[in-house]
Amino acid sequence: MDKKTSAANRLKRTSYSANSHGPLRGLRVIDLSRLVAGNMLTLQLADFGADVIKVEPRNGDTLRAFKTRDVETFWKVYCRNKRSVCLDFRHERAIGLLRKMIDRADVLVESFRPGVLEQMGLAPDMLRRTNPKLVVVRISGWGQSGPYNRRPGFGTLVEGYSGFAAMNGFQDREPVLPPMFLGDMTAGLYGASATMTALWEVRINGGQGQDIDLSLFEPMISILGPQAASYRITGKVKARTGSRSSTTAPRNTYKTADGQWVCVSTSTQTMAARLFCAIGRADMNADPRYSTNVARLEHVQEVDAVVSEFVGQRTLAENLQIFEAAEVTVGPIYDASHLLHDDYVIARESLIDVEDADLDYMPMHNVVPRLSTTPGTLRRPAPRKGQHTAECLTELLNDTDLQPLFDQGVIFGEASIANKTEASVPSVSALPQTA
Repeated sequence: MDKKTSAANRLKRTSYSANSHGPLRGLRVIDLSRLVAGNMLTLQLADFGADVIKVEPRNGDTLRAFKTRDVETFWKVYCRNKRSVCLDFRHERAIGLLRKMIDRADVLVESFRPGVLEQMGLAPDMLRRTNPKLVVVRISGWGQSGPYNRRPGFGTLVEGYSGFAAMNGFQDREPVLPPMFLGDMTAGLYGASATMTALWEVRINGGQGQDIDLSLFEPMISILGPQAASYRITGKVKARTGSRSSTTAPRNTYKTADGQWVCVSTSTQTMAARLFCAIGRADMNADPRYSTNVARLEHVQEVDAVVSEFVGQRTLAENLQIFEAAEVTVGPIYDASHLLHDDYVIARESLIDVEDADLDYMPMHNVVPRLSTTPGTLRRPAPRKGQHTAECLTELLNDTDLQPLFDQGVIFGEASIANKTEASVPSVSALPQTA
């Protein structure tokens, strides 16, 4: 066993606990979404105890196709703590079953192109005739209104359209898209917050359900800083500056003597002065070319050259020791191979090894964030396709009525009726409401 494999086993090993629960127990969510944004949204709710039921077509949620060596890694991470029901969306009886499921739910999440939900006979206004407190989260690329509302939209398109790619990368090279699902993930986090806000209106203020119009575009534009305001004031578009910042200097990545990298941030004047002292260049603090942030930005290449020379003459460990002793904000640039055996990650249990049917144990992020009294939990692994079809639908039908639906291809999955403990928990809508 090599060093990294041995070190990787230092991650805390964790098993799913079906009897555990979180603060959102009793909240039921029907998740019709596909791919990343919706699954990121409902993961936040599921990790804290909500009963999230993924309703999938026969071939499953398309997130399942994102595999690593035939292992559904994305699915296992972002669909943990959820249940799965598979049905044929084109079948009228399946839509009838879906309506009944939604009648018993507190939240519906969907990511169809605007108008498709209505075509399915599941328009939110119609659903709220029988479930007036229902919150419907509608995820789309461009929103439910506006000139682009019927356009298909993946995260890549909004990462370009929002201005992110234009400011990312180096000035003499092409704009750079993020190497991960930034637009989708950001929308998912916004969506979870919006869902809880809408539920507060229902539960605490005694209000009614409502729609949440969640585009991928607007969350992206909200996290990019005051770019529009800055352009109106200066008439200049933010340039691509690589890892440099347009607001503080030095701020960059620097290569160490052993081929590793560090990142440096000096967001305050005090930190910049402390850094110059740490590298033996206290004279720069009195030099008008470097003594203020504005001056350093004007001479950023010279500043970077000084820092780069110092860092480049020392190993990663030596640099970190020097800067940590001086309390300078410098850190290593890591990848997954480092994180699996990093002391900080292991001590914080930021990554944990979770039992897995395919891999024995699979590393994944822990529940985020950490609540001191009512933390989130790992109750169940990501479901197999249709694993809970019978379990969920026995709330609506008796066993005699259920089997013909399997036979006729209306529903799919595992016909065995599993533990009904979670299925029998009443939804928030069924609980007494606060006036």
